[in-house]
Amino acid sequence: MFSKVYSCGLHGINGFIIDVEIDISDGLPNFDIVGLPDSAIKEAKERVKASIKNSEFLFPIKRITVNLAPANTRKEGASFDLPIAIGVLAATGMVDSNRLADTIFLGELSLDGNIRPINGVLPMIYHAKNIGFTKCFLPKDNAIEGAIVKGIDVIGVSTLSEIVDFFNASIKLEPTIIDISQLMYEAPIDSNLDFSDVKGQENVKRALEIAAAGYHNVLVIGPPGSGKTMMAKRVPTILPDLSFEESIEITKVYSISGLLSNKNSLVATRPFRSPHHNISASALTGGGKYPKPGEVSLSHNGVLFLDELPEFSKNVLEVLRQPLEDREVTISRVNGSLTFPSNFMLITALNPCPCGYYPDSNRCHCSQESIKRYLGKISGPLLDRLDLHVEAAAVKYENLDTSRKGDSSSVIRARVVAAHTIQQARYKTEGIFFNSQLSASQIEKFCVIDENGKRLLKAAFDKLNLSARSYHRILKICRTIADLARSEDIKVNHITEAIQYRSLDRKYWD
Repeated sequence: MFSKVYSCGLHGINGFIIDVEIDISDGLPNFDIVGLPDSAIKEAKERVKASIKNSEFLFPIKRITVNLAPANTRKEGASFDLPIAIGVLAATGMVDSNRLADTIFLGELSLDGNIRPINGVLPMIYHAKNIGFTKCFLPKDNAIEGAIVKGIDVIGVSTLSEIVDFFNASIKLEPTIIDISQLMYEAPIDSNLDFSDVKGQENVKRALEIAAAGYHNVLVIGPPGSGKTMMAKRVPTILPDLSFEESIEITKVYSISGLLSNKNSLVATRPFRSPHHNISASALTGGGKYPKPGEVSLSHNGVLFLDELPEFSKNVLEVLRQPLEDREVTISRVNGSLTFPSNFMLITALNPCPCGYYPDSNRCHCSQESIKRYLGKISGPLLDRLDLHVEAAAVKYENLDTSRKGDSSSVIRARVVAAHTIQQARYKTEGIFFNSQLSASQIEKFCVIDENGKRLLKAAFDKLNLSARSYHRILKICRTIADLARSEDIKVNHITEAIQYRSLDRKYWD
């Protein structure tokens, strides 16, 4: 007796179809699973056997061989319990195998026949739909997540017996249907975070507005209590809304990481991740024996905030260089290489010295050597990749004791969205969305400056000893400042403002 059932596995954030082949033959009772399964899959035979028996179906006391094809690809996880059980029932005639051709099965079985939720549903169903499958059975708790994919019937089930009854025409099961527009446009916004709460620090707020408009990376340096963390946490409130495509990319990452709940099946707001400074390099970029996404991927299309930057291990900071430049991170292991997306906006905050009060000689008593050692953890190449450098000065009492509030997040966001709309129209055929994503050839095309601007930039380049990367990043910032001013041309005042955001590192690191 032979049957074939289809399931799906994961390679990074992409799915691939797996043929679950079941052969039942005479001989001594045995249950083997082959095809490079991991430990969780090898243990599936006990769960499948108990689940079939406790669902009041007959489990064959024969030689059973399960092959997960392609056999040269490593499989992991408990999502193959359900397809193996359906395959065994189909091979014994308890399920009509003729109705399984265009269907995939995903799910972990409990010993009593219930179906437990799994991770990574969204990318697997996306792949199944793209290659022609029309139906998917999966755990009921994953149904809303799977229903995001249109063009395939996603049917959530609670027990193994439900599926058997469906295929034997005893009951009807309806596919799950959701309103994607409602998920996208009714995303929760934290009303407790607003830029109007920030007193003073107009220069920092202006830099963060520019960063949000062009999706640039930012370094904020200043003494303790100056509001660096407070402002960073409010950056997501001024970022443009996610497009559906961006939302799907993020949701795929969160799905395979097991960070989705049934009530939050679509990530509709830009992520904000703020890892502690004791994080390891593999936790930041992703890793493990079978690599999983790290913080740089979990903040994809959102914000990664690193507070107290020099407190991070130097080797941890250095692994950020590739994701910042390539907008993706590649993790290589013996079992293969995986690439995860990491198009994030990096915001970093730090004190100017170990005590935090340099260059105030009345409060700072750090030696020059300790300051140099403290700031030396941040290398020149990493500084080069931070587009805007801005100083947060200590807030004076006069700024706090006032009823006047600055612009609210909604007002700033309106300006940011207007600049983003200009960029979308400009780059609609370029394959990018923000000014920060401009390549060298695109910079020459879209960041044209006049002769006065060129002379100003040359003077700054020579005086500040800038690198070619810094030069390109200044031009990108100029383009964003011009977009915020709704100016088609980059003017001298835009260049002047952009240059000042690249000179701070000379004050502290030189």
